[in-house]
Amino acid sequence: MERIEGEFIWHAHPETDEAFLVLEGTLRIDLPDGCVHVHPGELYVVPRGIEHRTAAQGEAKLMMIEPRGVLNTGHEGGERTAMNDVWI
Repeated sequence: MERIEGEFIWHAHPETDEAFLVLEGTLRIDLPDGCVHVHPGELYVVPRGIEHRTAAQGEAKLMMIEPRGVLNTGHEGGERTAMNDVWI
């Protein structure tokens, strides 16, 4: 389970889709053409190659569904890259 609060960085995953299943709170996903709000029990898939940024006002708890080894920051890298994600 991931916990998100505040805004993440803009990034893309050219090799895979990325799915977000919200468990608690509301997740905002900013996209080039606007944003979507994902509520508890809802799933949203960002297609591969689409630049996006996640955000939550307050805390949101969610499960991210993507292949093992995909970096959370895509190819952007930087200090917010998680190198020891938990995979199930």
